[in-house]
Amino acid sequence: MYRLNIYIGTGAVLLALVGLFLWIPQDTGTGLIVRVRRQVSIGDALAPTIAFTLLAIGGALLLIERRKHSSTDVMLAPFLHTGALVAVIILGLLLMRHAGPGFLLVAEWFGATDTEYRLLRETFPWKYIGYFLGGVAIIGGMASLSAGRLQARTVLIAGVVTIGLVALVDVPFDDLLLPPNGDY
Repeated sequence: MYRLNIYIGTGAVLLALVGLFLWIPQDTGTGLIVRVRRQVSIGDALAPTIAFTLLAIGGALLLIERRKHSSTDVMLAPFLHTGALVAVIILGLLLMRHAGPGFLLVAEWFGATDTEYRLLRETFPWKYIGYFLGGVAIIGGMASLSAGRLQARTVLIAGVVTIGLVALVDVPFDDLLLPPNGDY
């Protein structure tokens, strides 16, 4: 079993290095970030660079991981845990997709606004509601599943991390819409 980790980890690291240093520079027209007339945009190379970097990290973790036991028995617990993670991700994506328009529907119902969501999707707070709630659900849910319990501290950390992601992804780029706002 440990040998399989070495093979997969080595393959992942090699593929990531080839992608980072050969494929991305040859295939993309722009760099990681593009600045045109004081407007900052995401370049063609940013998404594949992040993907290959994560692949390299995962491969490196497989290479340095040590197993204490090498049982080949398949247990049910990992499958249940994976199913719970998939359920958390689906719940978070549903929240991300429908929370912003849902909150706007409630605001329309109470008479707070009469503008449709499509016109408000780039304005505060509507552009952040779905992303924030979905992000907190995914990060907090995954952390709670890993810890085996839900704590207020976990939800607070998930909120801070999601706000950090908003600051990292949305604030520097003027023409970027957080999910799911680009879909409407």
